[in-house]
Amino acid sequence: MSAKHVVITGANRGIGLALARQFHERGDEVTAVCRQPSPELERLGVAIIDGIDVTDTDARNLLAERLENETIDMLVNNAGILEGDDFDSFAEDSILRQVEVNAVAPLALTRALRSQLKQGSKVIMITSRMGSMADNGSGGQYGYRMSKAALNAAGVSLANDFKDAGIAVAMLHPGYVQTDMVGNRGDISATEAATRLVQRMDEVELSNTGSFRHSNGETLPW
Repeated sequence: MSAKHVVITGANRGIGLALARQFHERGDEVTAVCRQPSPELERLGVAIIDGIDVTDTDARNLLAERLENETIDMLVNNAGILEGDDFDSFAEDSILRQVEVNAVAPLALTRALRSQLKQGSKVIMITSRMGSMADNGSGGQYGYRMSKAALNAAGVSLANDFKDAGIAVAMLHPGYVQTDMVGNRGDISATEAATRLVQRMDEVELSNTGSFRHSNGETLPW
């Protein structure tokens, strides 16, 4: 497999860092995008573009300028937040913040980098099965569920809009991963999740564009 240029947001820790490491170790060119690089990311030896808040228009435009002469073979929209809530405790500003970071920002960032995406490129949305309507059997987590459902909707529209340009899109759920976001309570490590996600990303093509899949290969219900 020839080396690809992979751009990953939220690459300073957790799943993003693990993805950056795995793509780098297999010989791909990695551009790690983050607000503040971690020591672990700096030790990887990949290209880092920091100071990028994905919700900020100027920052997104700056990133596009930095990558102006680059082709992006795979854009991984990984940056995201989780602010837990339930019916009695949810705050409207928290819901709006999660929708902005988890759904609006990935869509806007993809638009900012559209010129760097070519025929054969892939756009990956790191989503969650918590954005599934059919899979919701427990309720709660209003902001996170709403934001990931919105991200899934954006991803399907992108898949339709990009298909004629030969650009495939996928929504991928990592699993319940041991990261700071969930207090390291997950079922699998970030390394294992990244290994499975890379396998799923390699499988993304126009024939399955717009799909919503678990990192274990399972197709998830909307």
